[in-house]
Amino acid sequence: MRLVILLIAMLAGLVALPASAERIKDLGTFQGLRTNQLTGYGIVVGLAGTGDDNLDYTTQGMRSVASRFGLTLPAGQTQPSLKNAAAVMITAELPAFAKPGQKLDITVAALGKAKSLRGGTLLMTPMQGADGQIYAMAQGNLAVGGLGVTAADGSNVTVNVPSAGRIPGGATVEKAVDAGFATTPEIKFNLAEADLTTVERVADAINARIGTGRARAIDAVTVAINAPQGAEVRTALMGQIEDLLVEPADAPARVIVNARTGTVVINGAVRIAPAAVSHGKLTVKVNETLKVSQPGPFSNGQTAIVPKSSISIDEEKHPMFRFAPGASLADIVKAVNAIGASPADLVAILEALKEAGAMKADLVVL
Repeated sequence: MRLVILLIAMLAGLVALPASAERIKDLGTFQGLRTNQLTGYGIVVGLAGTGDDNLDYTTQGMRSVASRFGLTLPAGQTQPSLKNAAAVMITAELPAFAKPGQKLDITVAALGKAKSLRGGTLLMTPMQGADGQIYAMAQGNLAVGGLGVTAADGSNVTVNVPSAGRIPGGATVEKAVDAGFATTPEIKFNLAEADLTTVERVADAINARIGTGRARAIDAVTVAINAPQGAEVRTALMGQIEDLLVEPADAPARVIVNARTGTVVINGAVRIAPAAVSHGKLTVKVNETLKVSQPGPFSNGQTAIVPKSSISIDEEKHPMFRFAPGASLADIVKAVNAIGASPADLVAILEALKEAGAMKADLVVL
């Protein structure tokens, strides 16, 4: 009996899943379960003379902060020099299902002419969402990775960016965002990349798990799923769906060219129709040298410097090569390496193949 059980276990281990199968959670997200951007305007204090000095909006901010504690600065009479304070913008992302009391990491960046935020402390600042409501409160000591030093003669040394920093756990959630997924008529799953084949496969995998007809593809991105209303029921259902395995459709044939760095990326779906390619270089070099001309003895002549030019032409000759029908990525790489083409040459060859109609692929130039 034990031998039979062991044999069954071994056979089960040999059953391999598709090599390219991916979890549904890695292909997209459920509609409504998204992050929300938060922003805030605040004041950083405690700087070592690297603040905004007397910028108007920094001064106004400090007046507002002082008024919270019952300190009133006479308007128009006192203009504080705020070299140790700086006006800043604070940004953060509020995750889906974030609850009051949870901590958020925040990024703080100088708004004015502050040279460095190193050693600064952010005063309590409300953070608002796109609807203008306050969802978090931020405060804490900044961690700045940059460094800036200025000498008396005006010379300076700057490492990284000292005018921006982060505060891990620097904001506390004060209000939760209602995702609304518990009361919507349907649950909708959106693919990260539109693909008609993949969206149909996702719908089929969901129907196979929870029942035929429960999921349907609306378009190339969205799958609508019928589900009972209620946060607990839908949370359990969405958890089951996320772990389902789906084999996504092959990516479209695409060639990515980064013109700035000379990087060329060709995916495995690119195929080349029958084509012949010849590529060579013509290099013209002009060398300019100066030659001293001495006059003959007793000629009353003058020493003169005359230019001397030499021109050389170097032409690299490469044999023509031919792509067989249905040439793959390996064939393209082999042919290009055979002629010793540089990235710039490869771009020219690919553009020519595209124009000739021999390469059926999207050519994307960054």
